[in-house]
Amino acid sequence: MKGMLLRLNWAVRIAVVALMGAYIFAFLPGYPAIKITAFLMAVLATVVWALAERRGPNRTRYFVLLPYSFGAMTVACAVAAVTPNGGPILTLAFIGAMAAGRRSNVITGSVICGLAIATVALAELASKTYPWGAVGTLAATLLGALLIGQNTRAYQLRAEQAAELLARSEQLRQEQARTAALDERTRIAREVHDVLAHSLGALGLQIQVARAVLTDSGDTARTVELLDQARRMASDGLRETRRAVHALRGDIRPLPEGLAEISASHQRRHGTRVRFEVSGEPRPLPPDVGLAITRAAQEALVNTAKHAPCQPIEIQLDYTGSRTRLVVSNHLTEQGDSGLSPALATVNGGYGLAGMRERLLLLDGALSAGRKGRDWVVEATVPQ
Repeated sequence: MKGMLLRLNWAVRIAVVALMGAYIFAFLPGYPAIKITAFLMAVLATVVWALAERRGPNRTRYFVLLPYSFGAMTVACAVAAVTPNGGPILTLAFIGAMAAGRRSNVITGSVICGLAIATVALAELASKTYPWGAVGTLAATLLGALLIGQNTRAYQLRAEQAAELLARSEQLRQEQARTAALDERTRIAREVHDVLAHSLGALGLQIQVARAVLTDSGDTARTVELLDQARRMASDGLRETRRAVHALRGDIRPLPEGLAEISASHQRRHGTRVRFEVSGEPRPLPPDVGLAITRAAQEALVNTAKHAPCQPIEIQLDYTGSRTRLVVSNHLTEQGDSGLSPALATVNGGYGLAGMRERLLLLDGALSAGRKGRDWVVEATVPQ
């Protein structure tokens, strides 16, 4: 469509120049040299204009020649237009001035029009044969043509800028969509990792205990009981996975209820006393914040089961002030003292709490884990 319009535009331009040439030589007597020069300059400018708009390696070279060709056309046609019976040639001068305004800046277009008007004025002063009224009409026509060309140029530039901004906006939208998709994939991967690390880590500990009972004491009944507990842990892990899927959809239970259930489940599994307390007025939290705190609590409980089994655990959820704070503390045994000293050692490769820390940092929160007296304390805070 664009190519067809361009060809039609050029057909009209060539037709106008050809008709003007035929009219000049057939019906306008007198001053043949000036009229021939004006027509040749118009033809030359048209050829250069066509070469400049044609795609090719030499396109830039012809763009440089455009102001000179339009200037020569405008000046020659302006001089020919004020000769007796030369009025129709003013059409070519008009086209040259308008094209100069459209294809060059304001200064270049103004210089071309000013040069044409000055040339005509000097010719009138030298020969005193051109009417000053024709000179005034010529000046007004050329300035009007220049104004039309400049307005067309400004409109074209705005259209090109709008098209470029639209293209950039579309590109930015695609990049944002791609980034959002990557973020969502990362969030899903992190959530699946955390759920499996907690469930499989606890299950692995239970199986280790069952194996130790069977190999050390041969207590089959106790081993079967431990394996039953491991089966229940697997079922709990499946339920936890389903809850994680609901959480990814934004459907998550209130944080105190979730932590209370996690505490009770840990106490049933490991026979460890777990005390859970809530201080302050509970407030709704965004799903990602609630998940981050929940995963930190689960990771801390898995660590205590590994490094300080059967030691009492205290979990406190504090809503006081502008931050929500979770504190998980447990007493250390001699083995737990050494086991937890390499900070953030966990059952899933040593990076569980480190992953929780990174998750909280994304929410402008913080996580710390370390020894305080005879206790090991994990503290997670978020600005909510």
